[in-house]
Amino acid sequence: MSKAKGTRAERELFHLFWKNNFAAIRSAGSGSTTMPAPDILAGNKNKLLAIECKSIKNNKQYFPKKEIQELFEFSDKINAKPFIGMRFDNHGWFFLNAKKLKTNKNGNYSISLKLSKVEGINFKELIGKYKQLKL
Repeated sequence: MSKAKGTRAERELFHLFWKNNFAAIRSAGSGSTTMPAPDILAGNKNKLLAIECKSIKNNKQYFPKKEIQELFEFSDKINAKPFIGMRFDNHGWFFLNAKKLKTNKNGNYSISLKLSKVEGINFKELIGKYKQLKL
């Protein structure tokens, strides 16, 4: 993911939260600090979300174990729900509960478009506007 593409995706998500009565902040340069920091922190009176965002054209993204562990560390400190926000070109946003991700044999993580379609939720589900029944 190019830095500019990632920034655009984070800004898009930031504005989506604000348009839906959630407060949100974008942690510019997350990943470039020694302290854990998600890309987006968003919440309202009922829900607090820490989101690591990726915008990709391929069908799979790999995440180092350290990146996911830092999301957990941050989320645990402020009692936020940790999510991975995946934006696949031509497919839109999918959100996966980071606590439900499984590691591969190297202890790292991968998220595919297929996994996102099966396990992920859309933005409206993420913010509690409706729940899609999974068959």
